[in-house]
Amino acid sequence: MHNEMENALNEQLKWELYSAYLYLSMSAYFDNMGLDGFAHWMKAQAAEEIMHAMKFYKFIFERDGRVILQEIPAPPKNWENPEDAIAYAYKHEKEVTNKINNLMNLAKKLQDYAAENFLQWFIEEQVEEEDSFKNLLNKLKLIKNAPQALFYLDNELRQRPLDLNLLMTQV
Repeated sequence: MHNEMENALNEQLKWELYSAYLYLSMSAYFDNMGLDGFAHWMKAQAAEEIMHAMKFYKFIFERDGRVILQEIPAPPKNWENPEDAIAYAYKHEKEVTNKINNLMNLAKKLQDYAAENFLQWFIEEQVEEEDSFKNLLNKLKLIKNAPQALFYLDNELRQRPLDLNLLMTQV
């Protein structure tokens, strides 16, 4: 694997782990508010991001590269309200999409077809990630300050599966 690609993949591994860290921070924020469903949904999101990181980890090794873990910045821990937190997460996912697109551009430039193939999954995944946060944000915008509606949405979010065993299949 080209050195530039290896470095870029290691950088993305860091950002996938940061995403997990961010969503755990959001989970704690929601737990502190008593919004257990939101907290659960964010825990599931954090687990998914760890799975994404492990995909990068595994791919780097499969390509005879070296995984070099980098410092992960501390995520924010407070937001104005649930809508603000989800808007922040939605913006973050758009940034991740941009990073994945830049990786794909690098793979194309280096004619690294294995990396292109690998990254295609993430391109499709980012469409799903952005859509999930956009839909949640739209619901929060609709309900505004209606506590009853927030309660129902919280219950809905509690239904998201959280399968930590899924993480281990990526190692």
